[in-house]
Amino acid sequence: MADPQPTASRYITLRNAFFSGVILVAPLWFTVFVFSRIVVFVGGAFKPFFFVFVPNGLRDRPSLETVWDILATLIVLILVTFLGYASRYVFGKYFFSIGHRFIQSIPGISNVYNTVRQIVNTFSSQSRHLFNKVVLVEFPRKGCWTIGFLTNMVQGEAQAGTREEVWTVFVPTTPNPTSGFLLMLPRRDAVELDMSVGDAMKMIISGGAVVPPWPAADAARLRDAR
Repeated sequence: MADPQPTASRYITLRNAFFSGVILVAPLWFTVFVFSRIVVFVGGAFKPFFFVFVPNGLRDRPSLETVWDILATLIVLILVTFLGYASRYVFGKYFFSIGHRFIQSIPGISNVYNTVRQIVNTFSSQSRHLFNKVVLVEFPRKGCWTIGFLTNMVQGEAQAGTREEVWTVFVPTTPNPTSGFLLMLPRRDAVELDMSVGDAMKMIISGGAVVPPWPAADAARLRDAR
């Protein structure tokens, strides 16, 4: 007597494969169906305007219907593209503005939202390009080192006043790096690091819990492991 278990297992496998195929085909079929209906609608609505410019001797030719179907499809493609552009850049900005004002009106949540937004802006390429290099400086006292970002190497009046090469360093606060201290200190007081700006930001925001890897430290660990 044949074992019914393999038959049932094959049935379940075929059934699952069938429904998986339906899930994949259904959105495609619906998209094609809706698009074709729009093409038919636009073709019927704009067809009289198109035939106004066609000479009477060409209106009865079967090939003209094919030409019009192609033009109607192109018109629908242009309209759909324009609608997508409008929804992304016009309606999207409008609804984002409404959501922004709504969040700003909620007590407590608005403070958290503003802090997160400032941190995101700090990580944006527009703000991050201001940081040239990661450095270590002794701040707020001798023997206490903190991470800073070199923002400028040229300070005309500061150079003249101190009579030495002065670097401008921004020392951010933890865990919110959007505020901090602006230091102008001699070049010899800044220790340049190989750490990237992104890794330094992660370390600052995590309060030092996230320490970026360093090739020299990794090599030392490998030597110790041997």
